[in-house]
Amino acid sequence: MKILITGGSGLIGSNLVPLLRPHGIAVYTRNVAMAEQILGHKIHYLSSLEHLSNLNDYQVVINLAGEPIVGKRWSAQQKGEIERSRWSVTEKIVALIKASSVPPELLISGSAVGYYGPQDDTILDEQSTQVKDDFGHQLCERWEFLAQQAASEKTRVCILRTGIVVTKRGGALVKMLTPFRLGLGGPIASGQQYMSWIHLEDMLRGILHLIDNPNCRGIFNFTAPNPVTNQEFSQALATALHRPCLFRVPEFALRLAMGESADLLVYGQRVVPKRLLASGYNFVYSDIDAAFNCLRH
Repeated sequence: MKILITGGSGLIGSNLVPLLRPHGIAVYTRNVAMAEQILGHKIHYLSSLEHLSNLNDYQVVINLAGEPIVGKRWSAQQKGEIERSRWSVTEKIVALIKASSVPPELLISGSAVGYYGPQDDTILDEQSTQVKDDFGHQLCERWEFLAQQAASEKTRVCILRTGIVVTKRGGALVKMLTPFRLGLGGPIASGQQYMSWIHLEDMLRGILHLIDNPNCRGIFNFTAPNPVTNQEFSQALATALHRPCLFRVPEFALRLAMGESADLLVYGQRVVPKRLLASGYNFVYSDIDAAFNCLRH
């Protein structure tokens, strides 16, 4: 089985590649030199998709490419880059699949729980139609629509609506660790907004589960079964680090620092992985306290 991965040098991709190394792997990346530093030299790298006329050589495509949605203020230019980095690669991948006489059997394509938009405490599964039309929803809706165009009798498509990935190897959690380790951590704004999360190990095992189970297709919430409020998340993190959870980050301070992108922290979604559980996947980390045990080691 040969596998093409886009976004292979990101948090999820860089941890997935070693698990798939026994197969033939090609990684599409805009920065080959950086990807080689992260993933090593014993991988076939593609710096462009333009020279490909089809994907006949690949049985699985895992599409994780995208400019990080956090870290920079959402100017009109930055929003455009966030959109283009996801939509353009997905469009190209789908076009190559459609041009293939022997197309890949599976396309796994990224998305996020931001698809649902800002929500209160309503429990959301893959069949939920209640969405709020903000930038996150618009971004994911178009991204998912493009990926679904690859679906056919020969190619199944799985969409990953991913929550916050919990790991000490990188991502959002690592950025939170310093203030918490200094005893300065605490909930954000009201603390009542829900945080849908998934441990990195379940993220990776879940992707392998989709590859190995040909009946899996469509939308999958990649979140742990027990989402928590930001208050609960913060308290569990502080407890794991043996630190207090005393300081609250006011919304106005986030707005000053982050602008519109503060919505990612101030609002939330209470998302559950109904279809992933129904497909037979068993989570390694179902509750946040167990997930944070990794921080003690």
